[in-house]
Amino acid sequence: MNSIHVLQVRKLYKAILKLNRALPPSLMGLGNAYVKEEFKRHKNCNETQAKIFLAEWTCYAIDLSNQLGVKGIKKGLTSIGSSLTEEQLNKFKDDQILQLHELLTTLKSKDVG
Repeated sequence: MNSIHVLQVRKLYKAILKLNRALPPSLMGLGNAYVKEEFKRHKNCNETQAKIFLAEWTCYAIDLSNQLGVKGIKKGLTSIGSSLTEEQLNKFKDDQILQLHELLTTLKSKDVG
């Protein structure tokens, strides 16, 4: 992995954690744990996977920054994030579907979702 790539990954990671500070506390903790786990899990992925990973997390950061103001969720916004399309879900592997289900279960148990 070249140093430019490492810097890009590090900047994106820090930007996402910074954006997460504007989330409600229960979502911030859950989001930070998820981000840390995902970045750690993909630390040694191949170049193709790295491009996809960075593109998706960059989209996440852009979407979240558009939904958050300086002091948290923008006024008038009733939810955070966006729904997955059927096409997106069909591209997921079984372990990713399981991970989504676990995330949903965690959110419901915290009475956040």
